[in-house]
Amino acid sequence: MAFTGLATAVCFLYTISGVVGEAAPQTITLSSRARPSGSLLKRRTLSPINVPLKDYYLGTDLQWFGNISVGTPPQVLPVVFDTGSSTLEFTSTACGLECSNQVLFDPSKSKTFLDGGQSINVSFVTGGGVEPMVNHNLNMTLTNGRDTVSIGGLSAPETDVLLITHQSPKLNLDPYSGIQGLGANPQGFFGSLIKQGFPVIFSFYMSPKLVGNAELTIGGINKRKYTGTPVYAPIHPGVGDLIDIWQLDSPGIFVNGNTTSLLNSNRTIIFDSGTSNVYFSTNITEAIYALISPDIKPNAAVPGTYGIACDRIPSLPAKIDLTFTSEKGVPFNLTIPSNELSVGPFANNPTKCQTLINALDGLELVGGSLFKYYYSIFDVEKQRIGFARAKGV
Repeated sequence: MAFTGLATAVCFLYTISGVVGEAAPQTITLSSRARPSGSLLKRRTLSPINVPLKDYYLGTDLQWFGNISVGTPPQVLPVVFDTGSSTLEFTSTACGLECSNQVLFDPSKSKTFLDGGQSINVSFVTGGGVEPMVNHNLNMTLTNGRDTVSIGGLSAPETDVLLITHQSPKLNLDPYSGIQGLGANPQGFFGSLIKQGFPVIFSFYMSPKLVGNAELTIGGINKRKYTGTPVYAPIHPGVGDLIDIWQLDSPGIFVNGNTTSLLNSNRTIIFDSGTSNVYFSTNITEAIYALISPDIKPNAAVPGTYGIACDRIPSLPAKIDLTFTSEKGVPFNLTIPSNELSVGPFANNPTKCQTLINALDGLELVGGSLFKYYYSIFDVEKQRIGFARAKGV
């Protein structure tokens, strides 16, 4: 997840630390909306729209991002399209030097911008890089408002937006301005599409940099981007703060064809297009690594990460199969190949390479390390995710 979602209470990995400029705590109302009936979704048709995505690459594929337009006249902003959250937030001109590397939205230049008048501080973690998500070590101040949002020529008036007015300096390194959440219970732009009667289905071709031509398709699928027939699995319904999460039940994990009693057990895995790596609880992470090499060890300098001597990587088989069950009741595997084992050398020890799974107890999540090998289809109406082998990968 690029950042984690914000609703009327603390969401997923956000911590609300207080309201700024108010005598008493206020709530920014971005509550989850009830899903409309299928008949509403079928009332209008939409030719699929393809949005080109760029790959943020720093030795490994980190993030895929593309452009949206906000305001009247439209201001173009690059954002990560993130299935791990549901809100739209981006940097604004009020942010100053802390956002100097990013494209900034200027609300004073938009005739349709409505200021919500509320501001909050949040502390959070992000999966938008190879470093582990620990300690809620990033901070951000957001103000709320509404404006017209357009993606690929589709417009949603009076969409809830969050303007970033302060952020931790580390976030200024990102080449994108924020995130567009694509949660399973659509809000904002995609919630507006539902109200307009459009079918809300979107698909990703998150190809590696060497392949290129990554894209997000809104309103359907692009059959030129995959091979075979997609296999669909029903999502595990989220509740409370996790109502927006795209997650599937998994009965087992295999490593190079082998498993253990711990790995061959039921779990629910989140599919997060805004996260670069893979996350499992510590015991599961270490069980997987034990089947690859006993020499993969924790890196105490970067808690939550693991690594091994870089010169060992090419010789290590490290195929990870995650098993799921299709909507027809048939098991199928999604595979992370051995070449994904390393995400690059550690900054504090260039001879040791970080491996792809970070440990975070209580979180089972796959990100770009898996997405780049599969064309993924997120079907809001039928509450399911589809997968087919990505073409050219």
